[in-house]
Amino acid sequence: MNTKAALVGGIGLGAALMYLFDPDRGRDRRDVIRDKAESAANKAGDYAGKMSRDIRNRAYGVVAETKSMFRQEEVTDELLLERVRSKLGHYPGQAGAINFMVGDGIVTLRGSVGAKDGPRILRAVKFIRGVKSIDNQLELRNEPEGESSLESTPNPFGTQPEPAGGV
Repeated sequence: MNTKAALVGGIGLGAALMYLFDPDRGRDRRDVIRDKAESAANKAGDYAGKMSRDIRNRAYGVVAETKSMFRQEEVTDELLLERVRSKLGHYPGQAGAINFMVGDGIVTLRGSVGAKDGPRILRAVKFIRGVKSIDNQLELRNEPEGESSLESTPNPFGTQPEPAGGV
């Protein structure tokens, strides 16, 4: 059985050598193989460079975030207001349902939110840099099973929701 495998392998090797060392087109075939190998090596080098830059940038970001956690900075109310607005913008179903005010690092939240969404929103606001405390005046409402108000689609800006009874 080994002799048959060796014979088939030898025939395959001979065919490959004939293909590459053919007097008419062998040189072109070898050039194509060389070009493809160089291209693959260049792509691998580019990918390795991108990966190393990505890892370096992520490490720099982790270091910067860690430093900022231990730094006590005074944040203006205007800046804190923008940070809260930005964070709450990630909760599209709640954008118009929550009113918030900022004063001396204390964030006051008012409005009606789903019972499941309230704790998530409070946690998100709690970890905004510059927030000293939260005055939670949110009203939690019950929602149908399996539904979250965060997943609802908001009304386009400038439009009012239709009344429940219809007009």
